[in-house]
Amino acid sequence: MSMHIGTGGWDYFQVEGLDSLTAYSKAFDFVEVNSTFYSPPSPDMVRSWRRRVRENFEFSVRCHRDLTHKYLLFPCRESYEILNYSLRICDVLRSGILHIQTPPYFKIRENIKDIRDLLSSFDFGSTKLAWEIRGNSHEATGLMQDFGIIHCTDISKQFPAVDSDILYSRLFGHGKHNLYQFDDAELLQINDRIRGMNKGEAYLTFHGARMYKDAARLRVFHRNGTFPGITKATGLASLKIILEEDARFPAAKNELMEKQGWKVFDLSENEHVHARTMLEKLPDREYTGVEEVIEALGSLQ
Repeated sequence: MSMHIGTGGWDYFQVEGLDSLTAYSKAFDFVEVNSTFYSPPSPDMVRSWRRRVRENFEFSVRCHRDLTHKYLLFPCRESYEILNYSLRICDVLRSGILHIQTPPYFKIRENIKDIRDLLSSFDFGSTKLAWEIRGNSHEATGLMQDFGIIHCTDISKQFPAVDSDILYSRLFGHGKHNLYQFDDAELLQINDRIRGMNKGEAYLTFHGARMYKDAARLRVFHRNGTFPGITKATGLASLKIILEEDARFPAAKNELMEKQGWKVFDLSENEHVHARTMLEKLPDREYTGVEEVIEALGSLQ
C-alpha cells in the first residue's frame, strides 16, 4: 500500500527564507488544498502552486463550499460552474482527488435524484470524488457505490461505509475546535486500521492544532518504526515546556485539563502521551503558575 501523509494546507508552515508551500513540500509529499473550500483561487495562483513543488508532489483539492452548502448539489448552472472550475484546478495540479463536504443539515435521501443528475453530467476522468458527509452517511452508500465515490471519514473515529481501493481520511481527533494532538497510541491505531483495510492507496490529512507535528511523527514512524519526541526533555521537564507555551494563570485543575490536556509531551524517550495523563493527578485546587504545577506533580512521585 502507498500511504500519503500530509495536512490541510501549508500557510502556517514557516521556514525562514522560504515561502510556506516550498518549505512544506520539502518536508511532505502530499497536501490537501483547504483554501479552495472558502475562496476560488486564480488560474495564475494555481499554476504557481504546481511550479513551487517537485514533480512527484501530490495535491488533493477541496471543492468550493457553495456547491454543497448553498446549491446543495442541485444540478443548476452555478453547480456546473463550480465543478468545472474545481476540475480545472485538479487538472493543473495533477490532483487525483476532489473532495466535497456536505453539511449536517443536508438531506441526502431527499436529494438523491438531483445528486445523480448532477454527477452523471460530468466526466471526472482520472479524478476521484471523495465525499465527506457530516450526517447520516448510510443514506448515500448506494450513490457512492454507483459513481465510485470515496467515502471520506476521520479514520480515528469512523470507518468508511463504502469499500474503495483508495482511502481518504481527514483527521481531527477527539478535541474541541480542532484543539487536539495525536499521541503514539492513536497514531499507531490509525496506522493499524489502514493496514488492516488493505487499500491500494491511503491519503491522510491532519487538521488539528498540531497537524504538522502529527503528520511528521507518523511519517517518521513509517520510515524507522519509532515515534520521535515532542520536546528535548522527558517527564515533568517536558510537560513544563508544553505548558509554558500558552498556559494562563491563575488556573484551576479542570481548566488546565481542558486547555492543556490535549497536548502531547514526552513521558519518557519512548512514550509520548497526552498531558492530561499527568495533569489529572493534580490536587483539585487553583494554581498560580507552571512552576507550582510542576512542583505539585513532583511531590506526588
